Amino acid sequence: MSVATNNTEVNTKYGWNAVHRSLDKLVAGRTNSQPSKPVKVDDIPFPDDELAQQVMKYAKEKLPAETFNHSMRVYYYGQAIATQHFPSWKYTPSTYYLASLLHDIGTTPQNQNSTHLSFEFQGGFIALDLLKNQLKAEVAQAESVCETIIRHQDLGSEGNMTTLTAVIHFATVLDNAGLYPELVSTETIENVTKAYPRNGWTGCFAAVVRKECELKPWANTTRIEGFAEMVEGNDLMRPYD
Repeated sequence: MSVATNNTEVNTKYGWNAVHRSLDKLVAGRTNSQPSKPVKVDDIPFPDDELAQQVMKYAKEKLPAETFNHSMRVYYYGQAIATQHFPSWKYTPSTYYLASLLHDIGTTPQNQNSTHLSFEFQGGFIALDLLKNQLKAEVAQAESVCETIIRHQDLGSEGNMTTLTAVIHFATVLDNAGLYPELVSTETIENVTKAYPRNGWTGCFAAVVRKECELKPWANTTRIEGFAEMVEGNDLMRPYD
């Protein structure tokens, strides 16, 4: 049975449209280059459909509190960035919410230690099984979340990625490394971190990065040279740690 990957309506709904892989090029190509406006958590719609609620429950049960808060910050930062700076990018907020909640599921001690796979791949496969097989999400939505999780650290300058992946790229590098701070106002960061505190996330994530690279010297994370040090040098988020 074939899947129609050129279905414009489905691609738009679940964030499958292609954009450039280079975050620098995406930023430079913005049609709206105005300064970022303050956005509060309460200003961003919170998905409350049944699937979102089930995945929220799953994420709360499986993720350490620090990782759960990071996942929520990724949702809010991503939504603030996309709506202000890339308004032509279309996807359902619920789909991005699922990707945000599950993007680091492969970093839990159980999941990281149970496989030879890099944590992004392990996490993508876990999310695909959870969404498609257990929770009966639409295949195109489950696969979009899987693709996004697998590629959420696939930073580079050539080729393309999906719009959903691009949003999570911007949100994760902002929260983890303080990159592209011009895309989110200081007031937004203050409001989001108040709602979902970092609680030492910088040190926590740096430790996860080091463990991944030591445990699996072939890991995808090793592509990002000096990644743990980059995380620890996150001056943007230092006041909120």
